[in-house]
Amino acid sequence: MLETIAILAPGLLGGSVAQAARGQGLARRIVVWSRRPESRLALRGQPWCDAVADTAGAAVAGANLVVIAAPVDKIVGLTREVAPHLKSGAIVTDVGSVKGEICRLGHAALPPGTHFVGSHPMAGSEKTGWEHAKAGLFAQRACFVTPLPETDPAAADTVVRFWHDFGAEVVTVSPDAHDEIVAHISHLPQVLASVLGAFLAQKDARWRHLAGGGLRDTTRIAASDPKIWRAILEQNREELLRALRQFQDELQTMQAAIANRDWLDVTARLERAKSWREGFRA
Repeated sequence: MLETIAILAPGLLGGSVAQAARGQGLARRIVVWSRRPESRLALRGQPWCDAVADTAGAAVAGANLVVIAAPVDKIVGLTREVAPHLKSGAIVTDVGSVKGEICRLGHAALPPGTHFVGSHPMAGSEKTGWEHAKAGLFAQRACFVTPLPETDPAAADTVVRFWHDFGAEVVTVSPDAHDEIVAHISHLPQVLASVLGAFLAQKDARWRHLAGGGLRDTTRIAASDPKIWRAILEQNREELLRALRQFQDELQTMQAAIANRDWLDVTARLERAKSWREGFRA
C-alpha cells in the first residue's frame, strides 16, 4: 500500500485510477487536482478521493506516486510544474498515448532522487471526463510501461506492480517501440474512422439512419474529442505517417484488384482479414 497517490487532471483515465486504487486499497490517501475551479468543486463530493488540492504543486506534496492524466500536450508542462514540490523518492507516471518525447523530457525535468516512468493503459474510450470513470476500467486491458535505459529499475517495478494490481496485462517496452506499436493499433484506426466519418459527412445526412451495425462499429471512435486527438497525432506524427503510407499501399492494392476483377486476390485479402480479426482474445 502506498501512503499517498496524487492524480493530476482526472478525466476518464485519471478518475478510473482513483476509483481502482480506492477499491483495491492501494493507497491510504488519494489527492486529486484539476485545472478548472468548477471541476475541483465537483470532485470534492466524490467518495474515491480524500482531498482536492487547489494547485498541482500542493497535490503532489508528500505523494509517493503521481499519476498525470492530462492530454499528451500538457504532460511535460505539468511534470515541470510539480517537479520542485516532489518529495525524495517520489515516482511520476502518466497515461499518455505517446511516449517518446514525454518520457525523455519528463525524465529530464525531475530532480535527482525522483523518478519518471511512462505508462499508457489501453483502456480509453470515445467518452471523456471523470463522470464516465469506473474502477474496473483497466481489468484485462493491456498497459504499456515505458522506462528509459537510465530509469531506476525499482521505480519501474513499482509502476508495473501498480498497473498489475488493477488487473491490467502489463507490457514493458521502450518509449520509441511503444510509439511504433500504437501508431498502428490505435492512432491509425482513429484516423481511418475519422476520415470515413468526414467523408460520409459530405453525403446525404439521412444515409446514416439506413446503416446497419457495421457503420456504427467502424466509426464509433470518430466521436472522440478532436482536441485530444490532434495533440496525439502531432506528437506521434512520424510513426503515424509511416503507418499511413503502408496502409495506403494496401488500400491501393485492394482497389486495383477490384478494378481488375481479380476476385481471387480480393477473396484472399478478405479471408486474411477475417482470420486476423478472429484472432482477438475474448
